[in-house]
Amino acid sequence: MAVSYFKRFRMEIDLEGNTTPVALPEGYRWVAWSDQLLDLHAELKYLSFRNELDSLIFPCLGEREGCRRLMGEIRRKPGFLPSATWAIAAPEGCVATIQGVVDQGPIGAIQNVGVIPGYRGLGLGRALVRQALGGFAAAGLRRAYLEVTADNHLAVRLYRSLGFRRSRTLYKAIDYDLEL
Repeated sequence: MAVSYFKRFRMEIDLEGNTTPVALPEGYRWVAWSDQLLDLHAELKYLSFRNELDSLIFPCLGEREGCRRLMGEIRRKPGFLPSATWAIAAPEGCVATIQGVVDQGPIGAIQNVGVIPGYRGLGLGRALVRQALGGFAAAGLRRAYLEVTADNHLAVRLYRSLGFRRSRTLYKAIDYDLEL
């Protein structure tokens, strides 16, 4: 058994002045949270993360059932915030998801930002984050945070462009078997 460490950043943002919504591309629409959409959010999470680095760091993201369990855990958190949890629908179906909870502080915590690969580069991730930040502000929160894998340069760049600043560097240990 060997251990590998992945660098992750905790990034924070002051909500004042950073909650202006971003328009969705033409033909796309917001899908507000409802408990009937738990499986949809889990599927979007799976389709967004299954072939990404984060599915190595968090194996549940690489499995449908793992995403279903994770989505259920997020929903059952005492601070789950429907106003910070959204999906985006394209004409052919839903293609992106975000979840938000109120964490101790109180501070808003973005759990996941997932955009299915074929829909990246359209501004959907930016729109999701802004929508969640608006939900946190509407709940009376003043700050929010997220965690991101440092090697996910596109995501780090997106979050910085939105006003997030690195507040902490974390290391996630991953055990793996060595083949001899």
